[in-house]
Amino acid sequence: MSRFDEESRRPYNGYDDYNDPYHSHDPYSDQFSTNGSTSQGSNTTAVGASRHHNNFNIRTSYNSQSQTLDLPTSPTHKTRDESHEMYEVHRQHQVRNRVLAAEQEGLKRDLRLRHMVMIAISGTIGTGLFLTSGITIATAGPGGALLAYAVIGFWLVFVCQAIGEIATLLPLPGAFNAWGGRVFDEALSFQMSWMYFINWALTIPAELSASAVIISYWLPEGSKFPVWIVPLLIIMCMVMINLAGVKAYGELEYWFSILKILTIVMFVVCGILVDAGVLGGVKYGLDAWTIPGAPFYGGYLGFFTTLVMVGYSYGGTEMVAVTAAESRNPHKHVPRAVNTVLIRISVFYLCSVFLLGSILRYDDPLLLNTSKSAATAPFTIVFLKAGIHAAANFMNAVIFTSVFSAINSDFYIATRTLLSLARNGWAHPAIGWTNSRGVPYVALAIVTACSSLSLLTIFIGSGVVFSWLVSVIGSIIFQSWMLILLLHFRFRYCWRSQGRSVKELPYVSWGYPYGNIMATGVGLVCIIAMFYLSVHNPPKYPGAGASQEALDAYSRERDHFVRVLLGAWFPWVMSAALFFTYKFVKKTKMINAEDADLDTGCFIPSEEDKKAMEVESPFWKKAVKAII
Repeated sequence: MSRFDEESRRPYNGYDDYNDPYHSHDPYSDQFSTNGSTSQGSNTTAVGASRHHNNFNIRTSYNSQSQTLDLPTSPTHKTRDESHEMYEVHRQHQVRNRVLAAEQEGLKRDLRLRHMVMIAISGTIGTGLFLTSGITIATAGPGGALLAYAVIGFWLVFVCQAIGEIATLLPLPGAFNAWGGRVFDEALSFQMSWMYFINWALTIPAELSASAVIISYWLPEGSKFPVWIVPLLIIMCMVMINLAGVKAYGELEYWFSILKILTIVMFVVCGILVDAGVLGGVKYGLDAWTIPGAPFYGGYLGFFTTLVMVGYSYGGTEMVAVTAAESRNPHKHVPRAVNTVLIRISVFYLCSVFLLGSILRYDDPLLLNTSKSAATAPFTIVFLKAGIHAAANFMNAVIFTSVFSAINSDFYIATRTLLSLARNGWAHPAIGWTNSRGVPYVALAIVTACSSLSLLTIFIGSGVVFSWLVSVIGSIIFQSWMLILLLHFRFRYCWRSQGRSVKELPYVSWGYPYGNIMATGVGLVCIIAMFYLSVHNPPKYPGAGASQEALDAYSRERDHFVRVLLGAWFPWVMSAALFFTYKFVKKTKMINAEDADLDTGCFIPSEEDKKAMEVESPFWKKAVKAII
């Protein structure tokens, strides 16, 4: 049971049980009077839309300093029962406002539009694109890899549109993890919040393990350098950066994102020149697409196998919903951020993967080394092929900074998710403590401890750790995306059931409902494919008298099978355990569409925000926005 339910279900005695410093009222009288006043000087106000109950117009609101409740006098006399019912609604809204205020307490709305857009475009671009893109080409061929990125990208576009519609209206600290408790069942919010934290608690070690791989590029063959020092140093840097506050995080990510964008654009341009033979003197063209086995190496099994890795590559795009709670103006920032996703997919991913698949053969030994290290970054290999070693070193350095940036974003999301869990009463209250800069320092300490999993590279190799974590993380990401789409369907149903028009929404997702239906279908196919691969063709033990080579091959097949099995089933088994345990213990029920709370925490921009949105931009800015 959440803090809202615990307070709202207190025994009601008619007069004395409810003591609100902002209001004085008799629960059985005709009128309610308000004594509180809205605090001045706040630029950020979250207000619930009007709700009608027995002719009383109840409007809930929240800002950073106070809560207000406007209850106009009823035009007609109310009976004792009607007044009691209205009072209960009034009390529940006040309780939810206090819980929302507790969730947002200590957080700083310091993220500007430029921060939000850059974070949405490239905030989490790291190992997913720079390392696993090579693995996907080696597994499914250039055609299979490009198709996988296009299919998952199509799914993600509509997931982000769903996020944009709801997060613009309800920029809650728990992001989409909090929506389930508003429109479906509180147990779903509990399950999604914990699974989302687990996702990022595992993503950080995966990125840190990959950082050791990237550093290995500069080490000589057989070097004894302890690569685990690299993740350890990065962890120390992450702690210092995150302790500086969200403004420092946003500013750092802004400049890192610019560097990543320029690097990818530079790679696309140079990749075209390398493919055409202008750089390096070798014209590749589309030869890699026509060699035996290409373009769809491995057939449908190869394609299905890459889906989880591609999902991992795209993971983090949904973080714009998390940053909405600390955005200065979600009505302006969130729609702009989610609408950049299509550019990110088409330019950064599809163009890059197409060029990589054209220059690098799927059977290139540099793409995948399954012994002790993960694949060499394919972006670096392209420049090695062209003989431009200085550019290859530069590219590897930029890839390292990109991974550093992605880890920074991972730390931010993980700490904010854990903060939301604590503020909702789903984790120890101490985890929700924040310092004067709005940093949840206890949550940061826990996330830092989780990141120590990356030090497993000391014992079993960075590539092994990375591949196991990617398998689990990709599956959790698929689950989150599917639930976001389903919650969007439920949100629209609740919105209509309460007599509201779609035109009332501050941002309306495009393509609904047909785009969502197609995206849901794609998601189901991907999830079913994961389950199929987890039970398809299990390895067979060759027998005690088999050769050492056969036993080694069996060991590799067994490890791969267990990794796929764990990745496919762990998120769903864990989610079911979280959902049904919470539902059984707290005895939660599915929320009726008419009773869904779509008001508390709604953002209404201040007069200053409205003026900023109405400012006429110069022509050159309009042109740039039209292109972007």
